[in-house]
Amino acid sequence: MKLIVQIIGILVMLLLLTLVTLRLKHQNDDGPSVLFPGGGLVSGPLHTGPEPDWSFTDDLFTIELETSDPVSSRRIFIMESDGKVYVPSGYMRSFLGRLWKDWAFDVEAGSKQAVARIDGVRYERELIRIQDPAVIDGVARKLAMKYAGGETPEAVAEIMQSVADGDTWIFEMAPRRNGSSER
Repeated sequence: MKLIVQIIGILVMLLLLTLVTLRLKHQNDDGPSVLFPGGGLVSGPLHTGPEPDWSFTDDLFTIELETSDPVSSRRIFIMESDGKVYVPSGYMRSFLGRLWKDWAFDVEAGSKQAVARIDGVRYERELIRIQDPAVIDGVARKLAMKYAGGETPEAVAEIMQSVADGDTWIFEMAPRRNGSSER
């Protein structure tokens, strides 16, 4: 029995070491991997001109989002509602959420500058947490439709409750106010 416990302990330690190594390996990459955050988004043209019609994001499952201070990027869901574009961060009150969703806490603490890379094009944005129930309703409908199997009243109500309880945070990816990059 002692040998089995030792073998399991070694396997768990190897798994953890592998995960830490992969996370460190990807932290400076141009964008995230499938599982691990990456560094700053540097490749791809920078969007200039008027705001796009964000409805094209209805066909996208995830985008790459870079936040600053510290600079890191991750893959994230995206929803368009009423001509604006939003990203969610779930599990915010759970232990795992506090570890995995550190970017959202950084944004809430004041590090609001972001870059989204969508279909290879980079968009400079400002992340603004949204708590207005009227806005959240439209975003919840889109979130349910795209990611929860359909826009049922139950799914929308569950998302609305998750936002009201603070378990899910919704951020608008607004155009940067100053219109210029801090890079």
